[in-house]
Amino acid sequence: MRQKVYALVDCNNFYVSCERVFHAALQNRPVVVLSNNDGCIVARSNESKKLGIKMGQPLFQCQEIIKAHNVQVFSSNYSLYAEMSRRVMRLLSECAPAVEVYSIDEAFLDLTPLPLDDLTEWGRVTRAKVLQYTGIPVSIGIGPTKTLTKVATETVKRDASSGGVLNLMGLSEQERDVYLAALPVEEVWGIGRKYTLFLNNHGIVTAKDLKQSDEKWIRRHLTVVGERTVFELRGVACSPLEPEPKSKKGIMCAKSFGKEVTRLEELEEAVATYTARAAEKLRSQNTLAASLNVFVQTNQFQNDSYANSYAVPITYPTSFTPDLIAYALTGLKAMYREGYRYKKVGVYLSKMVPEEGVQPDLFGEFTLHEYERQGRLMAILDAVNRIYGRDTLFFAVQGITRSWKMRQSKVSPRYTTQWSEILSI
Repeated sequence: MRQKVYALVDCNNFYVSCERVFHAALQNRPVVVLSNNDGCIVARSNESKKLGIKMGQPLFQCQEIIKAHNVQVFSSNYSLYAEMSRRVMRLLSECAPAVEVYSIDEAFLDLTPLPLDDLTEWGRVTRAKVLQYTGIPVSIGIGPTKTLTKVATETVKRDASSGGVLNLMGLSEQERDVYLAALPVEEVWGIGRKYTLFLNNHGIVTAKDLKQSDEKWIRRHLTVVGERTVFELRGVACSPLEPEPKSKKGIMCAKSFGKEVTRLEELEEAVATYTARAAEKLRSQNTLAASLNVFVQTNQFQNDSYANSYAVPITYPTSFTPDLIAYALTGLKAMYREGYRYKKVGVYLSKMVPEEGVQPDLFGEFTLHEYERQGRLMAILDAVNRIYGRDTLFFAVQGITRSWKMRQSKVSPRYTTQWSEILSI
């Protein structure tokens, strides 16, 4: 059997790179991107990292550095980032027979069937192609397992001399161990903070140490997932590629408000909007929800705080947005208390069932005719919003001005998804 060959393509500082595509003047300058409501730093250019700006650091703590070095600051522009990610992933699908989109900025590729004599050259060509067609720089790691490709990309990001590509195929075990010995165990794929502390206490501090650990002992303390990681570090593929994304078992949509909210009408707008977003994701994976949970909370750091949640059972599983909004508003009204300043609300859909498993009611309360009618209506809604931009069509209860929406004082235009914001030269 031919040995497996995987590649991991990882977009460099993805949010920052997306902003730079449309701002040529930002090249080689320090740039940061902020989280929801412009709170914390979630993406940094290499220049910003060298200035000492930390990932997750609150913006107010960096003001002196930002002013002293003229750091460019942007609010998160999720519409832009999602579209740029789609372009990158579509291009990668032309470079390999099977692609697993792992996250918004990462994808695993199965190169096993390709007749490639020089994998490093393939990586360089692919990297240049992605940069040319999308403007996004990427790092590429190639190896016999998905975990080793992760090791390779982490190494590439630290070593500029690699040219953005590291191929671990064909290297001896001793040569691979050099890279594993330089990688802290906390940066191994699947090893979180809790496991890192446990492993460090037992003298396992690098990826090489983990590779050389007793797999039975690892399984006893880190479960079968930890054991698979050990084997993958040894070059034994245990995690197959998953080209088709698995349906989510739960979908949540929740954001903090740009300002504290006191009126029920504003909370209803927010809950309706978040429910519509969740329902859109529900339909995209062809599933229905049989349970809805809505929650509210005030500022937890205030003395008089309030938080509550309400579970609403759904008699007939659905993805029909009007019905889901009605359920959510029922839960909200049951929890709402006057006199509080609300900071956040959210909606969680669960107990998913596939669309093809829908069953009509024996007594006629729920018919397939009505289900199909709802499906056609939602298909039109989704198609219009996909073609002409989000919220081209929306429900009145979602509101128009939405004064509660999250703060984005430094957001860039949605160049790729909004006609009115297209780049002008």
